[in-house]
Amino acid sequence: MTSRVSEPERRRRWRLVLGGGEADGTGVGLSGADVRIDAALGAVYDRGTGGRSRGGARTGDLGRSAPRVARWLGDIRTYFPTPVVQMLQRDAVERLDLRRLLLEPELLAAAEPDLHLVTLLVELGHLLPEETRATARQVVATVLAELERRFDDRTRAAVRGALARAAHVRRPRPADVDWARTVHANLRHWLPEHRTVVPEQLIGDARRRPALARDVVVAIDQSGSMADSVVHASVFAAVLARMPALRTTLLAFDTTVVDLTGLLADPVDVLFGVQLGGGTDLAGALAACRRRVERPRDTLVVLVSDLFESGDPELMLRHAAELVLSGARLLCLLALSDDGTPAHDRLVAQRLADLGATVTACSPDGFPDVLAAALA
Repeated sequence: MTSRVSEPERRRRWRLVLGGGEADGTGVGLSGADVRIDAALGAVYDRGTGGRSRGGARTGDLGRSAPRVARWLGDIRTYFPTPVVQMLQRDAVERLDLRRLLLEPELLAAAEPDLHLVTLLVELGHLLPEETRATARQVVATVLAELERRFDDRTRAAVRGALARAAHVRRPRPADVDWARTVHANLRHWLPEHRTVVPEQLIGDARRRPALARDVVVAIDQSGSMADSVVHASVFAAVLARMPALRTTLLAFDTTVVDLTGLLADPVDVLFGVQLGGGTDLAGALAACRRRVERPRDTLVVLVSDLFESGDPELMLRHAAELVLSGARLLCLLALSDDGTPAHDRLVAQRLADLGATVTACSPDGFPDVLAAALA
């Protein structure tokens, strides 16, 4: 049952949305906490009018003052729920260019941690002063811990299921045939005159698999458009690195390739090892992936990129073809975020798919299933 909003409440809400003044048509005055709420909204959304609506109602303004920003952060946390706080923070950073002020530890401590703030801190990583770095790491660690709680169990379950399915082979050696499952799978080939089943399809288990079942090489495009995907891919790589059945390698690339595998024990270290922005040398990234493939038929290469190549696209495609021909599986993720499929090079995506690579975009929630299908 939907409750109806009273006429005074409806007019009050419109007054807060429109900002007051002679032109808003509500004729509503504010008092108490509504004055602070109105000022908090006006500080962001009345920019360009000196902190005022055309009728002069709002007086909120962040300016370039750290104390004002700190008060504003406190106000929005007081008067709005967390999702709205995060939205207001994002809009303030984009509209008011508050990046410089976010380098101050007291402002970071007052901010509501979210994915957007993490990507911003990663982007600013090399500019963070030493006194801010510890606070920035705490903000990033809070968000990454929540992402790990969200995805850890599902990812582990998906990987274990995929490896279990892969252990059942359709052409086993004679000593490895599971005769009970083979007979059941071939009952339709029963020959009554001979009182026998023709085992057209043999089912069995592979010989005892080594403890290390798969190698996973993750290569992450550091270009600015991939910011959300970089964060999520780093979290997933850290989860995979803790699974003993997998050997996980993590590479980050722009025009050069950096091996971050040694940092996988702590995804916060991984993110501060990333430098967003710059060009994209996909050929160099895939060449680096090839050098790390030791067991092609047991290797999955995950390339996280929108495929806009600033180097040699033909060389990149040759490296991709050689990876696939070697027996390795190549999974190209155009995005690993909740924002949907990004702008990407459609021609390169199609050519990679024609070579035998899996090319897709998925949300973080969908990634465990995509990973499982690639590992099986």
